[in-house]
Amino acid sequence: MTKMKDKLPLTAAVLAGGRSMRMGVDKTLLPVDGETLVARVVATVGKVCAHTMVVTNRPEALAAAGLPAGVRVLSDEIPYQGPLGGLATALAEAESEWVLAVGADMPYLSAAVIRTLWYMRGEGQIVLPVTDKGPEPLLAIYSKECLPVARKLLETGKRRLVAIIDEVPATEVSVESLRGVDPELRSFFNVNTPEELAEAREEPHAFSGTPSSEPTGVSVIEVGTRRARGMPSESPITLYMNDVEVATVQATPEDLEEMAIGFFVAEGLMSDREALIAIDVDHKRGLVYVSTLEAVPDDMVYKTRYVTSGCGKGITFSSVGHARGLAKVESDLRVSSEALYDLMGQLARAATAYRDTGGMHACGLSRDGKLLLVREDVGRHNALDKLLGRAWLDRVPVQDAVLLTTGRVSYEMAVKAAKARVPVAVSRTAVTDLAAEIAGELGITLAGYARGGKITVYTHPERIETDVDTDEESR
Repeated sequence: MTKMKDKLPLTAAVLAGGRSMRMGVDKTLLPVDGETLVARVVATVGKVCAHTMVVTNRPEALAAAGLPAGVRVLSDEIPYQGPLGGLATALAEAESEWVLAVGADMPYLSAAVIRTLWYMRGEGQIVLPVTDKGPEPLLAIYSKECLPVARKLLETGKRRLVAIIDEVPATEVSVESLRGVDPELRSFFNVNTPEELAEAREEPHAFSGTPSSEPTGVSVIEVGTRRARGMPSESPITLYMNDVEVATVQATPEDLEEMAIGFFVAEGLMSDREALIAIDVDHKRGLVYVSTLEAVPDDMVYKTRYVTSGCGKGITFSSVGHARGLAKVESDLRVSSEALYDLMGQLARAATAYRDTGGMHACGLSRDGKLLLVREDVGRHNALDKLLGRAWLDRVPVQDAVLLTTGRVSYEMAVKAAKARVPVAVSRTAVTDLAAEIAGELGITLAGYARGGKITVYTHPERIETDVDTDEESR
């Protein structure tokens, strides 16, 4: 634990602002790894700064943010004056001569970067990181001497922090000089869009910066509280086909009819849409009964499967050998890399539970550049079953469609795509080696890591059109 005497004589001002127009919600309260964005930033600055405050237009909204005790929450002197207004409030209320201004949406903020900036102070009134794109005023240190200038600028209607840079002397620090403590300069990453929120939740980087040999303190944020918002829901759901119990699945208890249908279709137990008679759901007991003219295979009568939401081994009845016996997917579909990336953004914006809880998976189906269907579940396989089940029920053609997912594409996911005859599958995250092997054999274009302006294509890249010269790019 960092002792008070080891902290810098610095007041950290976390500028929380308010509702984000691009996110549609107060993004600083969205969870990442079970902790709100603003609480993550406060925890980091609290390791190195003697004092911490949060400046916001909506202090009442921070009551459930999980902030540590002793953190001051201040309202802007003049509401809704942007970051410059927040800085002016912080400078007026600071308990030290220097103020660190940071955004409340910076999940990878490094304590080591803050210390480095402090020790690089010069004769200026601002310690300002500078990139090749310009200054970074929302991870900078300001002297209280900046207060009169900030107030004067606000009177002229200016609200951006960069306005103060031209008015006072600054010590500029090249961000390249910070790579020694933050090799990828992740401290300067902030969350402004649903796509960036998804990336923050999926990246393995520690938000506290470089590893430390000192023991790390762990705080209990809440005890005995269950809030509806921010917690994914799961419960056991038992699926029956013609009164034969087939499987019990841990799933999010919505869209259960289509999950059951998607599950049975993906497992090859149902194929004739005209043979479907009825679907009955007992939500109270978590039971789904599907009646069909198609017969239940004899071995199903004595074989029941239990599936966890963790989606581990044994998620499908099909073996690898069976999968390799499937017919190869044939399709003339061609799609640009830019279109795929845009579709992944559409999925992130449409998947509200995935965005708001950080513990859900989402799958989407697209044709002709339009996102047709989106389904979510605590399990990625369940989300895919719900998606394909809805498409099957509504007779939505999946041939020449694009399958999108926020979750890892494993062997079972690739098999489900192959059975559905989907030619292109794209994930925001990883693709396993066996999934790529199966997809290659079955004629599926499989891509992963569709984020950060890039997409990695593992199999059948001929369906992906791009303006980038891959030979030139590799040199």
